[in-house]
Amino acid sequence: MPDADASMPASSIIDREYLAETDELVSFYDESFHLVGGSARHREVHAVDTLIEATLWHVYPELLAIGPKAAVESVIASGLPRSIEIADAARNGRRTLIVFRTEHGVGVIEAEGSATFREPKQGESDRALLLHQATHDVLTGLPNRRAFSDQLRSALPVPSGASLALMQIDLDDFKPINDTLGHGAGDMVLKMAAERIRSVLEDREFAYRLAGDEFAVIQWRADQPREAERVAAALIDAFQAPFTVDGINVFVGASVGIAIAPADGNEVEPLMKAADIALYAAKKDGRNRARTFTRSMLIVLEQREMLRRSLRTALQEGEFFVEYQPLVSPAFEVLGFEALLRWRHPLIGNIPPSVFIPMAEKDGLMSEIGKWLLEQACRAAMSWPSHFTVAVNLSPAEFLHEGLTDRVAQTLDLVGLRPDRLELEITESVLLERTINNLDTLNTLNVLGVQISLDDFGTFYSSLSYLKNFPFDTIKIDQYFIKDLEHDEKGQTIVRSIIALAHGLGMHVTAEGVETEGQAIWLEKEGCDRLQGYFLGFPIPAEAIGEFLRKSPTALIGEFSGRRSWRDPLLWSPPPR
Repeated sequence: MPDADASMPASSIIDREYLAETDELVSFYDESFHLVGGSARHREVHAVDTLIEATLWHVYPELLAIGPKAAVESVIASGLPRSIEIADAARNGRRTLIVFRTEHGVGVIEAEGSATFREPKQGESDRALLLHQATHDVLTGLPNRRAFSDQLRSALPVPSGASLALMQIDLDDFKPINDTLGHGAGDMVLKMAAERIRSVLEDREFAYRLAGDEFAVIQWRADQPREAERVAAALIDAFQAPFTVDGINVFVGASVGIAIAPADGNEVEPLMKAADIALYAAKKDGRNRARTFTRSMLIVLEQREMLRRSLRTALQEGEFFVEYQPLVSPAFEVLGFEALLRWRHPLIGNIPPSVFIPMAEKDGLMSEIGKWLLEQACRAAMSWPSHFTVAVNLSPAEFLHEGLTDRVAQTLDLVGLRPDRLELEITESVLLERTINNLDTLNTLNVLGVQISLDDFGTFYSSLSYLKNFPFDTIKIDQYFIKDLEHDEKGQTIVRSIIALAHGLGMHVTAEGVETEGQAIWLEKEGCDRLQGYFLGFPIPAEAIGEFLRKSPTALIGEFSGRRSWRDPLLWSPPPR
């Protein structure tokens, strides 16, 4: 839902500096009568920042008298503004307050003149309401981005010896609520979220709704960042309980990024950037948590952005290369290689695929990079023995890209590689979306004669429906189940079951991450079809494969009786680079 100030006509927007510059005494209170905003003149005259608790009754204790309080209650009940005259002890006279109802509470303007409980003059309440609308979010009643910007701008730079904490709050898993239950349900959750944020805050702590599911809190406390971290922890805890929308329980978490002025920035832009970076770190670390800004976060983010910029030109600059790891049969013969994409940055050196591939997917670069990798791998396979296969990983972004099957067919025709020598590996994550299209893509590839492997089986959802509905040739058992295989009976049971299941469905099984002799022996005895891992061979460049095969006998590893040891140095040491 758009901010209130964004949806109002330009003619009815009060200047953003009005509250800071006006001489009028204007203040706003929520449904619990806590002060939520006001003009700079009001804060100065009533010394709001020195009050133990800033409520309507603390600012104007005279309203607790029977007559004035009844008038306030009348405003709330009827929605009609009232002028209330109260005593002014400082000037030994009287003050007139124009009290009006707002969307989520009341507003007060101190007016000139004297009139006990009179109706306000024409335009006074309209102007007050307009002021409130311009500075508050219509949906939640919280001060909006305009009020937030003004407040932060007026607070910075903080005075010497003072500290201000800025907390950026982002709701986790909010979008699925809009997508599945509708925007009406989303609006209800936002209202309840605002109330939960309000419920956590104390004196000198102010909440704002910035946009969508983004909120912020400004806190004035001396003991920072401890006080901010205390509030952030309370905010996260407040979101642990479900929200109930039309009888349906939905769960929405909160991630919080904390920045402290003056330490992390004493001007608006640097402080907001620090809070945003901390929020990004909170989300990257798993969401539903808080992170306080540190300089190392900035360094990591700057390095990441530098890598993203470099990644856009890496293909053109020839910085990608391919390494190949052997795939070994149960007879311990080399059956082929898996092509592994690598990136050698000219300044930093080799960048792990786990770092740059998600970047490439997010920035829409994997289609071109994947096309290059597929062609390189197929060309390399043309120089191998004719029964060797080459396995190439397809990222989810590539698989969902329109025209994948045409690209595969064109590459095979261009290079001249038999389709049955190409094995495409996909992960379960690509099957979670566009099921009908995915099935069509897999079936088309199957018709072409290309082999399909389900990679990292055992992680993610591992739905058996995938094995029933999709035409896979091979299941690859994730290395998570292989690493403790020699000593973990539960792991052995799981791997044994996967092998039996795959064979029962007419599929082959490859075990990834084989790193010890014991693992290899166990997998061979259980009938695993192919093994892959450092124990059997390190990834090597294409030009080293010929030498690797010349040094390896046809039977790469002999019988376990001792004709050839598993610990052949050839298998344990990386080839010369």
